[in-house]
This record gives sequence, structure tokens and C-alpha cells, in this order.
Amino acid sequence: MAEPAAQASTQARLQQGPSGGSASSGPNTGSGSGSSDPARPGLSQQQWASQKKAQVRAFPRAKKLEKLGVFSACKANDSCKCNGWKNPHPPTATRMELQQQTANLSEACRSCGHALAEHVSHLENVSEEEINRLLGMVVDVENLFMSVHKEEDTDTKQVYFYLTEVLVKLHSAPTGAFTASSSKSIGINIELQCSLPSATGVHSSGEKRKLPEALTLEDAKRIRVMGDIPMELVNEVMMTITDPAAMLGPETSLLSANAARDETARLEERRGIIEFHVIGNSLSQKSNKKILMWLVGLQNVFSHQLPRMPKEYITRLVFDPKHKTLALIKDGRVIGGICFRMFPTQGFTEIVFCAVTSNEQVKGYGTHLMNHLKEYHIKHGILYFLTYADEYAIGYFKKQGFSKDIKVPKSRYLGYIKDYEGATLMECELNPRIPYTELSHIIKRQKEIIKKLIERKQSQIRKVYPGLTCFKEGVRQIPVESIPGIRETGWKPSAKEKNKELKDPDLLYNILKNLLAQIKTHPDAWPFMEPVKKSEAPDYYEIIRFPIDLKTMTERLKNRYYVTKKLFIADLQRVITNCREYNPPDSEYCKCANTLEKFFYFKLKESGLIDK
Repeated sequence: MAEPAAQASTQARLQQGPSGGSASSGPNTGSGSGSSDPARPGLSQQQWASQKKAQVRAFPRAKKLEKLGVFSACKANDSCKCNGWKNPHPPTATRMELQQQTANLSEACRSCGHALAEHVSHLENVSEEEINRLLGMVVDVENLFMSVHKEEDTDTKQVYFYLTEVLVKLHSAPTGAFTASSSKSIGINIELQCSLPSATGVHSSGEKRKLPEALTLEDAKRIRVMGDIPMELVNEVMMTITDPAAMLGPETSLLSANAARDETARLEERRGIIEFHVIGNSLSQKSNKKILMWLVGLQNVFSHQLPRMPKEYITRLVFDPKHKTLALIKDGRVIGGICFRMFPTQGFTEIVFCAVTSNEQVKGYGTHLMNHLKEYHIKHGILYFLTYADEYAIGYFKKQGFSKDIKVPKSRYLGYIKDYEGATLMECELNPRIPYTELSHIIKRQKEIIKKLIERKQSQIRKVYPGLTCFKEGVRQIPVESIPGIRETGWKPSAKEKNKELKDPDLLYNILKNLLAQIKTHPDAWPFMEPVKKSEAPDYYEIIRFPIDLKTMTERLKNRYYVTKKLFIADLQRVITNCREYNPPDSEYCKCANTLEKFFYFKLKESGLIDK
């Protein structure tokens, strides 16, 4: 029950029944499953479930583990696929006798042959309270199972299946009975009795209608995006990166060189080395000696780290009842903190002081401190920070998500926050959906997932392409998409680059063919029609490393070498460059090259291949 795999298979178990014969203890509900159970006159399903839960909670520890073992996958070894312990001796006794029988943790499973203890090894150190909570879930599953199998009405049965899907996704067990004693409970009853039937197409007995044909279960699923990664692959990768044998995380090894800034602070907090407390002075309650000592420590930290700020001013704000401070405590003493004042009516908080003592800096405490402050404000419904940062603090606040772009209207903070000369006003907008204290860990995990997915994709591409030869022929650069096999890896050009290139290769071929024909018919193209003969210029190929001519370009065009306009323009420019490199500037050849260059650039602009 405690494992995700066991929870995910709950709906399938409703159709097959719990392993080991536990289903025999469920209720016997009839059609419509009203308030009374026909098999137990005077008892509603809820009353029966409460009684049943009380019975199983009174079981001995071994008997409880036996009942949970039915829903627990075998952990004897990785090769065992058994998803629940099955009693080798199916019960034939009455229910009361069955409850009194003792359980034996060494009893072998009828399916896999492993002992019951191998199925419930993960529950050895679980508290009795948690065991009882899981047993309550088992009773609910058995109740649903029997309700599905005894129900004859197809619409009501569909409600049970819908309930199962909802229960599998819940993060906590469902609550008990709802009375009509408050407006809140009335609203919940309306949700249970009206919203649920309307979602499944059932309205009331005698008034039933089918779901509209346009609305199907497929419509409720998440829309798949082209190129989206299957969830099965993502789950498999997740299993890899969370397996200590496959990847050592920060908990089992030294911190890596590229660990997040706040990784050290996060680990120290988990181990109890550092603590975070929101404290403040109070005039209405009796002073707490420890809090007063911490406030004095904060005043000293701020005074040492902010020498340009008057000490009396720091003291006044730290001990001001309107201000609060998030204190960072290590070994019982204050090593840092953030002093702030909340303005709930204005929807923002002003950060007044922020500092960590010098000998504890560069350990990620500042980042973790700010992340705790963000989560504190999300709980209180304030999603904007404002602060005046001096030239030395701007870099820190930028790393924490602050910006000089102020979205809070000036009318909301003008006259509320303190203005500092020579400082810059900065703002941070909080996202209530982000767990800031775990953000860097989540981003690291996402990067690991992406890296593994890329490795999987690369392992599937086994074709080896020959090396590129265009660079030997003088081409200095080529488009990424022209590299053989690059598209098969999943690479896609950006929208900006995609718009620059012609999408139709046949259209590009016809444009280049027409353009090359016009260049060849130009009066000044005669020196470049064919390759230079060695008999006419013996040292030509010693000086010109990458020769090119219009005849060679024609052959390349026929062979579909020019997959992009850049390749074609590069060869045209190479014709002109070679001529200027070999011949004197005032020669007839160079004059022809200059004239032809102007002509083909004019034609390139005319055909839309380059910007005008």
C-alpha cells in the first residue's frame, strides 16, 4: 500500500479482487448502494466500514502485516514480479474464526514462494499509527471491490470506477462523514452528491442520460505535443537517476563541482546543523529571553556586515514590533538573517537588511535564507518583494530573482518603504507553485533527466555518416541542418532560421538553376566558365587551394549539392575571391570579376535570396 506501484494498480485490483482472499470480508451492496447494506440490516456502508476498520486495528501486529502484505509487492529480489502476498492456504473458516487466526511472517507466498516477511519488509519500522492508516485504506479498497462486483446497474458501477481513478490521485486519505451543520459541509455534500454524478453522466434514479458523444475519456487526457517523450520512458529514466546504485546523489557522496549554491545549506538543515526562525520583538507579550538574544545577535551581524548603516538605525528597525526577521541559527548562535516588513494591504514586503556573517559566507546560506523567506511569504499570500540594494548587493539580489523592472504600481509602495540615497530599487515576484527551498534540487534533477533522455536518443542512432568534404573545398561554414543525420537526432532549427530558408527544396533548385544560367550568359563570365588549365597557369593550383568555376557549380547543382542558399552563395563568392587572389588588381580578369560580382549580387537580391 505504501508504494506508488501498489497505489497505481488499485483500479485493476477492483476488477480482479485483492490477492489472498481478503475480499471476502467486504460489504455486500446491492443495486444503487443506498444508505443501508442488505447483508447487514440497519448498517450503512459507512457504518460497516467504520466497524471493519476498528476490527482490523485491533489485530496483532503480525496479523496487520499479513493483511497489508496482500497489497505489497515482493522485495526478495529485483527479478521477483509478485505484486502481492497470496495465502498458500485459502481460508475456509468463518469470518470470525478467520480474524482470530494468528499470522506467520515465514509463511510462503502461493505465487512467488517468498515469505510474507519479504513482502512487508518496508513496514518493519513503520509506526503503529501509520500501519492503522494503511489498514483503513485496505478496508476502503475491499469495500470498493465488493461494491463493483455486486452492483448490477452499469451507471452506478461507472461511478465506482470514476471514484477509483480519483482516489488513486489523492495525496491524503478521504475524510469521513459530512454533516449539514455548516455552510462549508453543505457545499462539500453538494460536490459529492451533484458534481460527481454529473461528471459520470448519472443524475438520479429514474433520470439517466448518456454522455454526449463529443465528450469521451480521451478528451480528458492531456494533449500530446508532437515530439513529446512517452511517460514510460520518463518514468524509466526517473528510476535510473534515483537509484543509488546507478547514480550517487548528494546524500551519499561528496558534493559535486557543479552542485547548486544552496546544496550545502540544504544538507546542513536536514541534519539539524542550521535552523531558520521568523522572530520579532513584541510589546504585547512577555519577552522571550532566547528571542531577545537572537535579536541582539542579528543587530550585531547587520552592524558588522553593513558598516555604512548607522548602528542606532539598525537597532531601531530590528527591535521594531512592525518588523520581523528570518534568523539563521547555527550551533545556537545567529550567523545571518533577513529583516523585513510586511504590508499585506499593499500586497508586498519590504526587505530592509540582509546579511550573513563574513566567516560563514560562500556556503549557500544567503540563497537558502532567501528561499525560506519566499516560502514564508507564499504561505501568507504576499507575492512581491521590494528592496533598495546598494552597488555591492545588486549582484546577490539578481541571483535571487530580483529585477530592476518594477511591476508593482508606484502608488502602492510610495510612502510605505524607506528610500535610500545611492541605492537601486529592485523587485522580486514570487510564484506560489514553486517550492523555492527545493528549486535548485528540482532543476538539477530535470537536467539529469534531460541528459539521460539525450543519451537514450543517441544510443538509438547507430548509423555512421561519412565526414564532410565541403570544408576542403573552401567552404568556411555551412548550416547545421545540412549536416547528414543531424535531423534524425531530433534537432530542429529555430523559428527565426527556419523562416530564412526556403522550405521547398525543388523551389530552391529551380531558383538557383535560373540564377546560374543568367550568370553564365553574362558577357564578363567567360573567364570563369571552366576550370583553369595547368598549361595556361602552371602554378595556379599551388596558389589557389580551393578552385571553383561555373562548370563545377553546374554539376554540383545537378547533383543537388546546394541544399541551402548559403552553400550556393559561398561558391559564387569563392569564384571571385580566387580570381582576385591569383591575378593583379588591374588585370582584365579582375575587372570581369568585379563586374560579375555586382551582377550576381543584384540577381540574388532580385530573387529574394538575400536581404535588399
